[in-house]
Amino acid sequence: MKRVRINAGKVGLVFRNGDYIKVITQGTHWLFINQNILMYDLSQEFNTPVAIEILLKDSVLAEMLEVIDVKDNELMLQYENNNFKKVLQSGRYLYWKGFVDRTFQIIDTNKIYITENVEKSLFNNFELNKYIQTFNVDAYEKAVLLINDIYIKTLTGGAYRFWKNEATVKVLKADMRQLQLEIAGQELLTKDKATIRINFYTQYKVVNIEQALLENKDYEKQLYILMQLALRTYVGGFTLDELLENKDSIAKVVFDEVSRSTDKLGVKVINCGMRDVILTGDMKEIMNQVLVAQKKAQANIITRREETASTRSLLNTAKLMEDNEMLYKLKEMEYVEKIADKIGEITVSGNGNMVTQLKEIFSVNK
Repeated sequence: MKRVRINAGKVGLVFRNGDYIKVITQGTHWLFINQNILMYDLSQEFNTPVAIEILLKDSVLAEMLEVIDVKDNELMLQYENNNFKKVLQSGRYLYWKGFVDRTFQIIDTNKIYITENVEKSLFNNFELNKYIQTFNVDAYEKAVLLINDIYIKTLTGGAYRFWKNEATVKVLKADMRQLQLEIAGQELLTKDKATIRINFYTQYKVVNIEQALLENKDYEKQLYILMQLALRTYVGGFTLDELLENKDSIAKVVFDEVSRSTDKLGVKVINCGMRDVILTGDMKEIMNQVLVAQKKAQANIITRREETASTRSLLNTAKLMEDNEMLYKLKEMEYVEKIADKIGEITVSGNGNMVTQLKEIFSVNK
C-alpha cells in the first residue's frame, strides 16, 4: 500500500494497469502498489488521455464535470467569473464544476447577422475578431449590402459586422459628397484639323446609389467618357478661330449634353468649367506669327493715320500763314529760335525777307 495526499483545489484519477478505477478528492488516500494516480487542477480545463466516454460511466466523476458540446455550425464564448476567456470551436470540452464560475454563450455561425447580445468591446478581441467580418461606412458615404450577390439594403454611416461563414457578404460604397472629375490635357481636332489640348472639369454628386452601383459598372469612368465625347463633338464642329472666339460657351454646351445622360448613371452634374485651351507644337508658333503680323498691321495703320493728321495740320498752318502776315512773322521767330538752339552764331544782313535769307543760308550750308 502507498499513501497519497490530495490538496485543496485538486482531484486525482486512480488507474490500475492503465484502466480507470475511480476519482479521489481532497484528503489522504491509500492505494495499492499497482495503482497510479493522475492529478488535476480544478481551475483548469479537464484533459485526459483516456476516452472520455469511459470516464463518464463513473457517475461520481460525471457529476463533478461539466460537459460542453459545440456543434460544427456553432461557436461557444467562454466566460470565467464574468470575464471573457476564449472562443471554443466545434468539439467536446470538459470542465470541473464548482471551483470557477464559468458561463457559456452559444453562437450560431449559420446566421449572417450578429444578433447575439455580445459586448461590443469583444469585437476587437483577436480570439473573436477572426470569426467576424467588419465593414466601415464613413459619415459622408452610403453603401449597398449584397449577400450572395443579392441586394439586401442600403447602409448609411457606421460599422457593420457579420459572422464569417460560407455566405459571401459585399459592401459597395459611394462618396455622397460633391465630387470633381477632371479631363487634363485632352487632345482634340478642330474642324480645320488643328490640334488643341483642353483642360476641363465637372462637379457632380451621386444622387441614387443603388442605380450608380447596381445598374452601372464604373459610373465614374462612364461619366468621364460622356464628357470626352461631348467635348470632341463640340470642338469638331468649329474651326480654330471660331472655337477661340466661342470658348466661353464650351462649358455650357458640355453641361447640357452630359446632363441629359447622367440620370441613368445615378449622378447629377452640378457644374462644368474649362480651365484653358492650349495650342500644341507648330500651331502655337503659327498663331504667334499671326498675332505679330496683326499687331504690325495695326501699328502701320496707326503710323499712317498720324502722318496723315500731321500733314493735314501742316497744310492748315500754311493756309493760315498765307492769309495772315503776323502769323507768318511769328513763324519766322519760331524758326530763328529753333535754329539758335542748334547754331552758335547767325548773321543776317540787308533788308530782305528773313525766312528767305535763312533758306539761302541752309542751302549754302548743304
